[in-house]
Amino acid sequence: MTQFMNYKGFTKSVFSGIGQVMLQNNAVTGLIFLIAVFYASWLMGIGALIGTIIGTLTAITLKYKEKNILNGLYGFNGTLVGIALLFFFKPSAFLFIILIIAAAVSAIVMNFMHKKKLMPYTFPFVLTSWMFIFLIKILNIVPSSFSETVYFTHVDILSAISMGFSQVMLQASAITGILFFIGILINSRISAVYALAGSAIGSLTGLLFFPSLINLINIGIFGFNGVLCGIAFSDKKEHAFIFAAISIVLSAGIIYGFIALNFIALTAPFVFATWITMFAKSKIQKIQI
Repeated sequence: MTQFMNYKGFTKSVFSGIGQVMLQNNAVTGLIFLIAVFYASWLMGIGALIGTIIGTLTAITLKYKEKNILNGLYGFNGTLVGIALLFFFKPSAFLFIILIIAAAVSAIVMNFMHKKKLMPYTFPFVLTSWMFIFLIKILNIVPSSFSETVYFTHVDILSAISMGFSQVMLQASAITGILFFIGILINSRISAVYALAGSAIGSLTGLLFFPSLINLINIGIFGFNGVLCGIAFSDKKEHAFIFAAISIVLSAGIIYGFIALNFIALTAPFVFATWITMFAKSKIQKIQI
């Protein structure tokens, strides 16, 4: 029996997968993330766990690279898919069947991008969720879920920053955001610092350029992609923070575009901003050489 097929290895893969949502290869961090999601929504906590397990099992069944499976790389997109489908649609037995299929698809997309030597980040989750949300809405096979809108009369930066963390997994909870930060800090102090900067800079960018969207700013919508951008560029090397800041600001601009077009963004602004900044970084480094 291979390492990841035994109980201990499989459990590590699942919790590491949840940790990998924020690029943290740490099972303890993943467990804290899961607890944080359950705190905000037990239903989406279940969705996160099922999605991660299905993504991991899909990778095992299709015999993907053992090291990648053990490190949770085929689970984290399933984590987000499971949360997203239960965020946008009312729970039902049929929706959970769709969730299982979608989580499996996200693992397959992830493997395809790995084979092509692309930088997937959370794009398999984004692409898979877009596909299934579109199909569900077009076919009208599952009723949509509507969340209550919270209205703010003034800017609350602490709320914006903490929920910037929680919104990475579609949760509007300051406590969940704090737990996410603690989970990151346990695994990597530099990632935690960059993530905090990402949420703050993203939120402040939203406040500076789009002050009329005060509700969205306060619930972390302009911060959560910045959290991921910050982590993606977290490094002690010289100029690392400059590229991180560029991607964070860019992600805030991109999510405004999604909002203006009334299109579901998910973590696409993070992925696109990171790809663009990485491309620019590679060109600058070539010029310097």
